[in-house]
Amino acid sequence: MSNRTSKDASKDIVFVPLSRLKKSPKNVRKVPHTKADIKAFAASIAALGMLQYPVVEPELGARGKPTGNYLVNAGEGRRLAQLLRVKRKEIKPDEPIRCILDTEHSATEISLAENAIRSDMHPADQYEAFAKLHSEEGKSAEDIAARFGVTAAVVRQRLKLGAVSPKLRALYRKGDMNLDQLSAFAITEDHERQERVWKELPPFNRSRNSILRALSEGQVRSDDRRAIFVGSKAYEEAGGSIIRDLFDADGGGFFADAELLNGLVRAKLQRHADKVATEGWRWVVAEPEFDHEASAAMRRVYAKPVPLSKTERQRLRKLETRYDALCDKYPHGDVPAGDAAKLGRIEAAIEALQKEEYKARDIALAGAFVTLAGDGSVRIERGFVRSEDEPESKTKAKDKSVSAKDTDGVAPLSEKLVAELTAYRTSALRNELAQHPATFFERSEGSCLEITPKSAWLSGHASGIDESVAEKQIAERHAAWAKRLPQKPEALWTFIHGLSEDERSGLLAHCVSLTVNAIRAPRQSADESEANAAVLAREVGLDMAAYWQPTATSYFGRVSKERIVEAVRDGVSKQAAENIVRLKKPAMAEAAETALAGKGWLPALLAASAA
Repeated sequence: MSNRTSKDASKDIVFVPLSRLKKSPKNVRKVPHTKADIKAFAASIAALGMLQYPVVEPELGARGKPTGNYLVNAGEGRRLAQLLRVKRKEIKPDEPIRCILDTEHSATEISLAENAIRSDMHPADQYEAFAKLHSEEGKSAEDIAARFGVTAAVVRQRLKLGAVSPKLRALYRKGDMNLDQLSAFAITEDHERQERVWKELPPFNRSRNSILRALSEGQVRSDDRRAIFVGSKAYEEAGGSIIRDLFDADGGGFFADAELLNGLVRAKLQRHADKVATEGWRWVVAEPEFDHEASAAMRRVYAKPVPLSKTERQRLRKLETRYDALCDKYPHGDVPAGDAAKLGRIEAAIEALQKEEYKARDIALAGAFVTLAGDGSVRIERGFVRSEDEPESKTKAKDKSVSAKDTDGVAPLSEKLVAELTAYRTSALRNELAQHPATFFERSEGSCLEITPKSAWLSGHASGIDESVAEKQIAERHAAWAKRLPQKPEALWTFIHGLSEDERSGLLAHCVSLTVNAIRAPRQSADESEANAAVLAREVGLDMAAYWQPTATSYFGRVSKERIVEAVRDGVSKQAAENIVRLKKPAMAEAAETALAGKGWLPALLAASAA
């Protein structure tokens, strides 16, 4: 087509070749359109044509004569969208573009009116319009996405929002609900339930997470360790359904059938247990939860390093020398890819030499627990010897401490909660003491010392404590020492003599730390050990807030409403406490958890330990 401009029946409409349209210096928009905007314009134009025509004026040369080009005073985004379509080979570079010719009005005024005098469509209207295109006109998410320059995932999100209760969408339109809150309701299509949850939740506790918790009661989150372990594919293949949260950046959701999921967990764990059994253990137990009560009554044996031959020792020293030399080249990190790969290969070779094995007699005597770790991986704990399997079948007496109520003028904490809190305190004290610098041997045969250390069983008072920060660190430290110690009592002193001073101090600190018992068990009153525990806490600089945080499950749901209000008053503010006074207990507990998150607040029983 030639560059000649032609007019149609309307005197204000002109068709201008795209190549003749230029950006106007009089356009008041200085912040350019985003790439996403341009893509959206291009998709819309391709699907529906140009719904608004660019407003242009002739470009004049140095002597005031027309150059043949036209300046776009309003509609620069549409011009760029058409150029994008040229790049995509959807139209030709000289495609005739319908424009409005306006030489009577100020170009600046035209541009300002185009950009300032308009009212954007409310998002809720867009959600409903997308839903109408989908349900009434049969367009798929992909079709709608292509027409409006957005991704299919975005369209699916908007379709979900369009399916939220009309009453709740009306609240969103009025500004009484934000987009985060509205998106949470898209997890279910039950309008009655959506409306009930909104009504029951207190105004200050209507966060997206609170709404999701209320709507998904009885279901299992996709980031739960059971769901991670089984996997969504296996769960769905077994007939389970997953309620997807399209607004979760990680693509999360909820496994609707908890019973089915638990069955799949046990079946998969058993398969892992069957593999462990081929190692020759006397018994193998597969359970999602580690059996602390059973394991506490058992002695444990550990794998020992496999002795190296002279040749292997020489190779190990050479590998370690090479590894250290390579690390020394980069004291501040930033190792090049090539050398990083070399380090990886050397590490693998060193690990291959540093093998550990259980003795055959220990495997024949002991068993293993196959359970789930907190991250959804398989946790295998080997080497537990039941008392009835001991060669001389010894009955080990268990020390059961007794304790009493904790009162401070409000409703007393339950004995069980006091025991649980003080168990966490004991765990934290043990971990801190071990880090503030020995000898220990699990069996006392052959020793002339009549010293028998006792270690209180924490899991009996606080379920799940073994997954806590302190207990994980203690377990790792204990396993590391257990692997180094000789199995024969007569070799123990030689081993200790060969340790450095720091190592002996570390071992002693670890052993002593395991005897710490600051638990106040049911029917046991506070005694001198409580004061001693407080002194120890000060000496090691214990910060209980680093080891324990109050949640609706761990604390607020188990104390009186008066204590919950008091906690929020102390940890946040008087006003925050007044806001929750009239709530029902479950809602109050959740509100308190949210309000005190990250505040470092502790109940008096633990705060005194951290003082």
